[in-house]
Amino acid sequence: MKRLGSVQRKMPCVFVTEVKEEPSSKREHQPFKVLATETISHKALDADIYSAIPTEKVDGTCCYVTTYKDQPYLWARLDRKPNKQAEKRFKNFLHSKENPKEFFWNVEEDFKPAPECWIPAKETEQINGNPVPDENGHIPGWVPVEKNNKQYCWHSSVVNYEFEIALVLKHHPDDSGLLEISAVPLSDLLEQTLELIGTNINGNPYGLGSKKHPLHLLIPHGAFQIRNLPSLKHNDLVSWFEGCKEGKIEGIVWHCSDGCLIKVHRHHLGLCWPIPDTYINSRPVIINMNLNKCDSAFDIKCLFNHFLKVDNQKFVRLKDIIFDV
Repeated sequence: MKRLGSVQRKMPCVFVTEVKEEPSSKREHQPFKVLATETISHKALDADIYSAIPTEKVDGTCCYVTTYKDQPYLWARLDRKPNKQAEKRFKNFLHSKENPKEFFWNVEEDFKPAPECWIPAKETEQINGNPVPDENGHIPGWVPVEKNNKQYCWHSSVVNYEFEIALVLKHHPDDSGLLEISAVPLSDLLEQTLELIGTNINGNPYGLGSKKHPLHLLIPHGAFQIRNLPSLKHNDLVSWFEGCKEGKIEGIVWHCSDGCLIKVHRHHLGLCWPIPDTYINSRPVIINMNLNKCDSAFDIKCLFNHFLKVDNQKFVRLKDIIFDV
């Protein structure tokens, strides 16, 4: 599958941001908002943002495919966070208006223990073999999604390690106006990051599935390129988000030629998210599983089995896919 940049760390905003002292509409209990100014950031300019590829920012949880136990595996995002004492020291340091990069961390003593199989994200800076926390005091990383781990049951619902496949939502290869759900070999996704979306992820902004019959899917980062995006001006982007069907998305991620990823979220522009009808969930979709060799090998309750029952069917909207039995 054609791939763009991999999401291995926090993405900066395309605009310079400022903090406004009023309750956040994005995070409950956060007493401030982070809003975009009209000035494009130096990071965006340095990454040649005007030549970058704009793609839809998808609202889910980040995943990664890499090798584990000598086979391709899905990994879930797990950031290492400081213990209470270290977090208190860090917050006091930030309140003194100091640069977070100047804070001294003792990674071995300041952070909660990580699972043995935890690995740091690829772009995490390291000093003397130890990962360096980011400006938020977190160390981004990954843990493998085991089949029977209840903590990651929604992750494991979209992969089958016996057949080494994953349930992926992307554009149909022959029709850009049509989405396609298919079983993709995990080997085709190696070293890619993807977004897991669905019923039990982030409040289900795309309205997929139901409590009785949850539905989850993986979307490769950069899968949905945006055509005819307006100029990189604050007001033009606001008008685009509010005025056309393609703008009914969470945000935009620009994939720059140097591998840098730059974003803007609706909340940066003072706009609401989630919204009632999104661009993704209102688009037509076809099911193409291509799994003849293992039709009868799946557990009767698993997602792969449910999708096989509607294989080759076309739905008017993604959110119309509902499994009754």
